[in-house]
Amino acid sequence: MSDLSGSPTNRPTSVDVAVIGAGPAGLTAAYQLTQQGYRVTVIEKDPVYVGGISRTVEHDGFRFDIGGHRFFSKSREVVDLWNEILPDDFIERPRMSRIYYEGKFYSYPLRAFEALWNLGVVRSTLCMVSYAKAKLLPNNNVRSFEDWTINQFGKKLYSIFFKTYTEKVWGMPCDEMSADWAAQRIKGLSLGGAVIDGLKRSLGLNKRPNDGMATKTLLETFRYPRLGPGMMWDAARDKVVAGGNHVLMAHSFKQLTQDQVSGRWRLTANGPDGDVVIDAAHVISSAPMRELAARIHPLPACALTAAPQLKYRDFLTVALKIRSEDLFPDNWIYIHDSKVQVGRVQNFRSWSPEMVPDPELACVGLEYFCFEGDGLWASSDDELIALATKEMAILGLCDPKDVVGGAVVRQEKAYPVYDDDYAVHVETMRSELEARYPTLHMVGRNGMHRYNNQDHAMMTAMLTVRNIVAGERVYDIWGVNEDAEYHESGTEGEQAALASVRDVPARVPKAA
Repeated sequence: MSDLSGSPTNRPTSVDVAVIGAGPAGLTAAYQLTQQGYRVTVIEKDPVYVGGISRTVEHDGFRFDIGGHRFFSKSREVVDLWNEILPDDFIERPRMSRIYYEGKFYSYPLRAFEALWNLGVVRSTLCMVSYAKAKLLPNNNVRSFEDWTINQFGKKLYSIFFKTYTEKVWGMPCDEMSADWAAQRIKGLSLGGAVIDGLKRSLGLNKRPNDGMATKTLLETFRYPRLGPGMMWDAARDKVVAGGNHVLMAHSFKQLTQDQVSGRWRLTANGPDGDVVIDAAHVISSAPMRELAARIHPLPACALTAAPQLKYRDFLTVALKIRSEDLFPDNWIYIHDSKVQVGRVQNFRSWSPEMVPDPELACVGLEYFCFEGDGLWASSDDELIALATKEMAILGLCDPKDVVGGAVVRQEKAYPVYDDDYAVHVETMRSELEARYPTLHMVGRNGMHRYNNQDHAMMTAMLTVRNIVAGERVYDIWGVNEDAEYHESGTEGEQAALASVRDVPARVPKAA
């Protein structure tokens, strides 16, 4: 057996750094530490795939991206690292996304006359009247996402282009979500702004481009690994192993203990052949904060107080193989329709033709946002494939008789949930764990309970590596996050580092 499987004859027992999780953050850290000459072991609970939510799942030669990952970053360091790990396998792809609403498709960003035609004269007029009312008579007691969005765009536009999709994604009513998140997430470039801009252009009321109010230009193309994002992380894993280090697949994080005398860590992982114990000077964890705290021995105080309060939103992709050369040109379609449960529909051939090996078949992925253990999550694969087939027919995207097969991919803890208390709990855990354990480093989306994109997760790992090399916390990785337009506009590699902070959806505090 190879290093990747963690065979009993080739398991490291003492290393410089142990890494929990082989996602973008974990593998970025392992790769850069390997380059620096550190001894590293990565443990990954998945028996087959590295990359976490950025992995690419293969089924009968068809490849599925779990969520859709455009490779675009304003960070020059991240772009350079992508090129270094995967120098020859990026392709340039056209960016196209549309919104589905009441049986019609809206280009994103919206095209003025298309939007007017699809909405109809009466509804377009009502949107403008509703918008004018919101501006003339705003709600002065803004508490929720719903309040803020109606104030900005009017009730009609809010109900058409915000409410249904947002509630599908986050699993909470818009009137319970934070106005602070709406103000940050929708500022600048936004769907509502695009609608208003499109209607104004149609009526000749739009302002001049140099007045600072013109709609920002979306990316028209993006780079993408020809076999999906997992190709990047497969390559990173291979480079770690080629550098003499280890990636142990099918090894679940079990316990973490620090020696009080030496300060070294004893990490226990459970694998196919039993427990593996790794002795390490540093531990980098991309495991969910809740799980990390619960597995430290002896238990820190936050494991009993803050950690159990952290929640996660889970995710399903139902991939359907459909007898058709292609169904639509979009990378994905946002589904703003309450008649179906699906939130987005991916078209894998539009991401990369090499992900769909049969030219006579199309392959799409229907994305369902759920909570682990609820009705969707607990459904069988056959039930989910039947549901996806039915909903494709409801949306008019395919004839059910043309569906020739399917597969289901479950992604637990895809999104940390940002309720009204999450920030307090995260800060409680961060303060205790960092103060008590200077050689324990939390990175990535779930490792920090932060809504990080792939490039931000990578940057948290890159700064952590610098801290380990420096022997102290020189860089504050908690300053790494994204702004609202990070993946939608701007120039690739235009920033030297990432330090902006984006608010996230939070439940509205209960009224006193």
